[in-house]
Amino acid sequence: MKSLIPSPSPEGEGSHPLPLGEGRVREIVILHYSVPPIVGGVESVIAHHARLMSAGGHSVRLIAARGDSLGEKIPLTILPLADSRHARVAEMKSQLDRGEVTADFESLRDELAEQLQTALSGVDILIAHNICSLNKNLALTAALYQLHTARKLPRLILWHHDLAWTTPRYQNELHEGYPWDLLKTAWTDATQVTISEMRQDELSDLMKIDKSQIHVIPNGVDLGKFLKLEEQTLSYIKKLDLLQASPLILLPVRITSRKNIELALRALAALRIDLPSAQMIVTGPLGPHNPANLQYFEKLRALREELGIKNSVHFLAELTNEYISDEVISDFYKLADALLFPSFEEGFGIPILEAGFAGIPVFCSDILPLKKLGGEFAGYFSPDENPDAVAKMMADYFNKNKVFGLRKSVREHFTWERIYAEKIAALLK
Repeated sequence: MKSLIPSPSPEGEGSHPLPLGEGRVREIVILHYSVPPIVGGVESVIAHHARLMSAGGHSVRLIAARGDSLGEKIPLTILPLADSRHARVAEMKSQLDRGEVTADFESLRDELAEQLQTALSGVDILIAHNICSLNKNLALTAALYQLHTARKLPRLILWHHDLAWTTPRYQNELHEGYPWDLLKTAWTDATQVTISEMRQDELSDLMKIDKSQIHVIPNGVDLGKFLKLEEQTLSYIKKLDLLQASPLILLPVRITSRKNIELALRALAALRIDLPSAQMIVTGPLGPHNPANLQYFEKLRALREELGIKNSVHFLAELTNEYISDEVISDFYKLADALLFPSFEEGFGIPILEAGFAGIPVFCSDILPLKKLGGEFAGYFSPDENPDAVAKMMADYFNKNKVFGLRKSVREHFTWERIYAEKIAALLK
């Protein structure tokens, strides 16, 4: 066993740790058969959890048979016998699949129990993913149970992604009695977690426990990595809390009067009556060639205040005087739910093309260049249109569009940052 073992806990070996104060760093171990770069859904989730917990101020370590550390702050302890594919484990499993509990199983269980007890010295919380749900390595499951019932483990969280006893393809490998029944027994004092309400229902029925005793913590999406967002973009998202926007309207223009930004502000104020979480971001700086643009900007800021949308309309010009790269502008197209482009005049209209590539709807003024580019695929209004009418056009789209509905749901509930802040962090207290 290759190990990076922390110093013993002050609570003493063989005891459950005392309740932790809010300010104390938790020593957390995440246990699975393998971890990244081994490819798998559970492995991917573990990587996200470990990084979020580490960023949350905890000391995090992995224990697995295969994989690598996740950097200096998240080391890996290699435990070869924890593997689901180790030769001894595979031989033992073939015996168990036939219903035979042999000396091989007992020997593996006891070796694993000894190794785990050493590896977990000084740890506050042990999170075991699927170890107590699947029969991939029942000696590891039994070793954990043996230590847990002897109160030689830290606080134990059992994280269930899959359940062998409720999955048809595993039924020929399962038998009544020990050790298979460890996979359908509610371990005393262990915290139960499932990844969905469906799994919660299955686990409740399987273990004969109330659903209220089972936490549901879904998997999520790393927005920054999935969309390949720039660090500067991520900083704006955090500073402006843009993930709360539903919808997020993009106005990628310089601040100059011909862009008709006041109509956009008034339309957003009207849109928020129907969609109160709507926000808008104006990405451009002040136009560089006309001193009157500063006065126009002050007029827009005053209008924003008057309309009561100060926290809903974001001018990047208020945050930076630096050049904003094309890559960051592209990021905002990935994030936005629609392009609003109410210009009085344009010679061409590149944002229409960019919105087309980004796959977001376009609402723009009915001037000739924009109509030429948008054709039948955009929504048009006069640059002098009543803002309520522009807002209604957008609201009708958003209220009926299922793509937007799903984007909104994912943004609100399924980013890893949100899941950690609302569910995982509380579980670790």
